[in-house]
Amino acid sequence: MCAAVLSLEAITIALTTPVMIRIADVPVSTALGVGLGLALACLLLAGMLRAPWAYAVGYLIQVAAIGLGFVIAMMFVLGGIFALLWGMADFLGRKIEREKAAAWAAYRAEQP
Repeated sequence: MCAAVLSLEAITIALTTPVMIRIADVPVSTALGVGLGLALACLLLAGMLRAPWAYAVGYLIQVAAIGLGFVIAMMFVLGGIFALLWGMADFLGRKIEREKAAAWAAYRAEQP
């Protein structure tokens, strides 16, 4: 679930790049670096979610996405929505993993 959230967030953040250039008058090099760099970070991180540290980095990306709201006000809302989705996906994913581990342990305990 977390990888899906990051993938969709990458699209949203990439689409902020032209908005930063046209509407917020951010220099092109800065907008490309921030917008596409953060989008690329989302996609790369989506592939690294097997590592425990990747989830902490995911929370940092959520903070950065909300921080884009200081440049594009709508990102306060969109970043907040993605942060909520990320938090719920992380929470539910961990809960499912705990339940699977408990079910597997119960199954193994029943086997002779």
